Amino acid sequence: MCGLAGFVARMAAKPSLQWQAVLQRMGDRIRHRGPDHSDQWIDADAGMGLVHRRLAILELSAAGHQPMVSASGRRIIAFNGEIYNHADLRQVLQASGTAPAWRGHSDTETLLAGFESWGIEDTLRRCVGMFAIALWDRTERQLHLMRDRLGEKPLYYGWAGDALLFGSELKALRAYPSWRGEVDRDVLALFFRHNYIPAPYSIYKGVWKLPPGTWLTVSQDDVRRRELSAPKVYWSVLAAAARAREEPFAQGDAAALVELERISDEAIALQRISDVPLGAFLSGGVDSSAVVALMQAQSSRRVRTFTVGFTEARYNEAEYAKAVARHLGTDHTELYVSPEEAQAVIPRLPAIYDEPFSDSSQIPTFLVAQQARQHVTVSLSGDAGDELFGGYNRYFVARNLRRKFMWMPWAMRRRLAQAVDACPKWLLNALLRPLGALVPYFRVSQPSDKAYMAAEVLALADDGALYRHLVSHWKDPSSLVLGAREPATLLDELLRRPGVASTFEQWMMTTDTLTYLPDDILVKVDRAAMGVSLETRVPFLDHRLVEFALSLPLAMKIRDGQGKWLLRQMLYKYVPKTLIERPKMGFGVPIDSWLRGPLRDWAAALLDDARLRREGFLDPAPIRQKWEEHQNGARDWHYYLWDVLAFQAWLEAESN
Repeated sequence: MCGLAGFVARMAAKPSLQWQAVLQRMGDRIRHRGPDHSDQWIDADAGMGLVHRRLAILELSAAGHQPMVSASGRRIIAFNGEIYNHADLRQVLQASGTAPAWRGHSDTETLLAGFESWGIEDTLRRCVGMFAIALWDRTERQLHLMRDRLGEKPLYYGWAGDALLFGSELKALRAYPSWRGEVDRDVLALFFRHNYIPAPYSIYKGVWKLPPGTWLTVSQDDVRRRELSAPKVYWSVLAAAARAREEPFAQGDAAALVELERISDEAIALQRISDVPLGAFLSGGVDSSAVVALMQAQSSRRVRTFTVGFTEARYNEAEYAKAVARHLGTDHTELYVSPEEAQAVIPRLPAIYDEPFSDSSQIPTFLVAQQARQHVTVSLSGDAGDELFGGYNRYFVARNLRRKFMWMPWAMRRRLAQAVDACPKWLLNALLRPLGALVPYFRVSQPSDKAYMAAEVLALADDGALYRHLVSHWKDPSSLVLGAREPATLLDELLRRPGVASTFEQWMMTTDTLTYLPDDILVKVDRAAMGVSLETRVPFLDHRLVEFALSLPLAMKIRDGQGKWLLRQMLYKYVPKTLIERPKMGFGVPIDSWLRGPLRDWAAALLDDARLRREGFLDPAPIRQKWEEHQNGARDWHYYLWDVLAFQAWLEAESN
């Protein structure tokens, strides 16, 4: 696990000493990604510079240092990630007689040998791992940028003055002398819809994220013309889903369980390779417990596990994690965090995440990563179980809403929604409160809020609109961001392709795997963990396990009103059902009450009307309305407000 950055300059006439200083600054900005070693490589004639920051995981000696030059001297690589099957790839190279004289046992050296022997695409297809790669070809004077299949490792690229820049984080690009980052208002509108910025966009104009499963080739002529071709695809969730629909898993439950355990066991065995201490996050939920159970079954030593707990009972899973750890016999460490300690992380978030990002579970994620780093350098996590096996609440919410409302013609639903919207809040409360005894949905202090939410759903035209509604924070962000118009995203393409999956629930899972997983979940974990120099690995994102999960029928994922059915059956072989079965808890913090209490003054200053008007990005009126309603308890708008606060805090840090 490491960090990389570099540039290909339009003109190659700058003194090399100046370039060394530039690369030094770019590398220093991402030192947290690789505190163990740093080095540069410069091709002065081609105007190309490359810097690498190393967090040593495999081959701790100098034989693993980067940038690394291939045996032929033609190719130079800077690599962030791990190739878990690199030992197998070495055997293939040796059997074919194309292996070099190995200098060490790093996966970086294996990658270089693969590129020399098999080329770019074939090597990427052979790799099992997570990675972001920059490869310079001295002969062709071409830069190849590559990203892993599911998007575990980040890679940005874009223009600054006379150069194409690239790097693991935006802060490395901002260190380039001619950087003039301009906020993209259209992309900002996307942020307020999703609470993250979807690939291929970044918050800055002219800077992009390389999409998962792709590689981009840039020649020196491309840089001179300031033109880039589209990234090429070597693997995609969409293609895997199409294959799975054509050839679904056709055997029964027992065979599926055997196959799931076989693939999961192999993935975890591969991801346990390390020359440094290794552990796992454990929340006590299905996903992390399954990962830890298989890790412990493979290990002759007690696996190190880590949990963060909170004094607020509704957010605390630490007791469940302790019970699972005790049953499995892990070496368990838990850290209980006070509200003050959790809130102390908030000022650090803009620097950690580099662009607006408002998934509030970033706070406990950072805390558990910080705790784990005191004991290990690598930690496995249970992320992706929800997307692959049907665990998110929205899959059940969507199913229920479709059953309750979508049978009505849209014109009828729209008229009913308009009638509810036109009804005063006091009247709705008076009418609906007596129904609370019979209808649990209205058994709340303000049933009018529930009625207005139902009206929003009633007005939706189809299943795609329902999904967009469920995954949106601000429902009309272009009206919030001044002068903005939402650009097209992968989600828009997917909404036009309902045939990707056989059922609406499967379509939602596939769409989440393509969007929410790489752009929210994996960003959250990567930046939080790398912020404290901790490598994280996600066994469920072994692409062979992803392909298997896509092939499973819905009944093996959602059964009897419960998600992750098959994954649970595997887990029950190791952990009693009584330790696992409980309502799903989000990995969050009480932002709603904090905004009415200890964070109120901080938030009020960032949301000040005069300040918003002066900055010129956001319309203060809807923000003021939601702030006042949240403060007086009329509505809970903390998701919306946290989005605005995340942007405002980032903007403040950006201007300093």
